[in-house]
Amino acid sequence: MSGMRPTGRLHLGHLVGALSQWVAFSSEYDAYFEIADLHALTTAYEHPEAVGPARDQMVIDWLAAGIDPARATIFQQSLVPEISELHVLLSMIVPVAWLQRVPTYKDQIAALGPHVATYGFFGYPLLQLCDIAVFRADTVPVGRDQVSHLEFGREVVRRFNHLYGPTLIEPQPTLSEFPEVPGLDGRKMSKSYDNAIDIADDESTTAKKLRSMITDPQKIRRGDPGRPEICPVFALHKLANAERVPEIEENCRSGALGCVACKMELTDRLNGMLRPIRERRAAIDPATVGPIVEEGSARARSVAKQTIADVKDALKL
Repeated sequence: MSGMRPTGRLHLGHLVGALSQWVAFSSEYDAYFEIADLHALTTAYEHPEAVGPARDQMVIDWLAAGIDPARATIFQQSLVPEISELHVLLSMIVPVAWLQRVPTYKDQIAALGPHVATYGFFGYPLLQLCDIAVFRADTVPVGRDQVSHLEFGREVVRRFNHLYGPTLIEPQPTLSEFPEVPGLDGRKMSKSYDNAIDIADDESTTAKKLRSMITDPQKIRRGDPGRPEICPVFALHKLANAERVPEIEENCRSGALGCVACKMELTDRLNGMLRPIRERRAAIDPATVGPIVEEGSARARSVAKQTIADVKDALKL
């Protein structure tokens, strides 16, 4: 089980860090992929009108990346009310101190501003667990920055099972090969930082973005020796141009390769990698998204209802 918030366009980091794993998992396992619209409201509560359009564009990106709704369950969080019910029930046993020690809570407030410090935002790691636990999912693809959230959730499951008997499944994380993709400014690629190469970008937009990407500040012109280990352009070559990485590294260090030529080669390879996905995206009819989500949400509810029944039975409700 995994999910994403519909808060903006998806980018290369989502494709490499999550969607590639989703495609692999859905071809072998019973997979659930969540449109986390309730989570979106933790930071976008003032603009709920933006969630619906963002949902549709996000699902189109999923389909273009290879998620097949016939093989995986695509559902909307708010259309499975059992998730919210489980959140209420599990909140009764979660110590406040457990939520306070989740490291990303303070980091996100510092990054996004004090307006996000709401009751819902404080408790969103528990809601994340409920997204997983309601389907009794045993494997969760995550980035390294989400491992602490999943460990918190595993603690909650252990506490519930200790108090009331074995009812819920303790989920295990699986990390992607490239869990953190650098953005145009060298920080982690993120919608929040406006430093992303979007899946829906056209090739000229991608080229323009890559021309602006920062490099080694000490490598000013061709001939200057570079430090590829600190260069985000070089990191993206590892994703889109792996067979050329040893030669690029050598020529960067010696000064034989300039940053302009390095970026041009990356642009060609990255656009080539994204071209089939972008072509599939352009062929998807947006009108198909609603029925896919409705059918998947109904399927998800049938599983979630059984979990809630078992949890209530364990709680003697």
